[in-house]
Amino acid sequence: MRGTINNKRREISEQEAYHFIKHAKVAHVATVSEDGYPYVIPFVFVYEEGTKLYVHIGNLRESHFWSNVKNNPRVCIEISEMGEIVPGKKYACQSALGYTSAVIFGTIKHIEDDEKKVWFYDCLWKKYGDPNWTFEKGGYPALPKTELFEVEIEKITGKYSDAMGH
Repeated sequence: MRGTINNKRREISEQEAYHFIKHAKVAHVATVSEDGYPYVIPFVFVYEEGTKLYVHIGNLRESHFWSNVKNNPRVCIEISEMGEIVPGKKYACQSALGYTSAVIFGTIKHIEDDEKKVWFYDCLWKKYGDPNWTFEKGGYPALPKTELFEVEIEKITGKYSDAMGH
């Protein structure tokens, strides 16, 4: 059942799902705690190509996320963007929401390599930053306070609705 889309009319190809996540802005990453409770938090993220996606946290001694991934490296990631809302013809409950979404199953590991952290920040600024921004100094002095994680994508699925064929 994991990674199966039942509504085949909405399913997009794996290639389309990878293309979507490259440009999407927020990933909701789900982990599971030692006592079995799920935990989901939003991340900005970097996905360039292949089967690797990257997220980061500040260097916290302990956090719910960090504790969970140390205990269980399996993650599920949901990435979505809302499209147009099309009102129903007769009733509000016949309205439809356009969207694109992807769900990823994979394993996560901690990356300690400073060169990879620099690459991550460069990609992050390219994706989310404004090219007109200028800074007094270059570089990333917060690297020692950054925990970088790499997700190996094992399965990705995607869905799309233009809200017209509801």
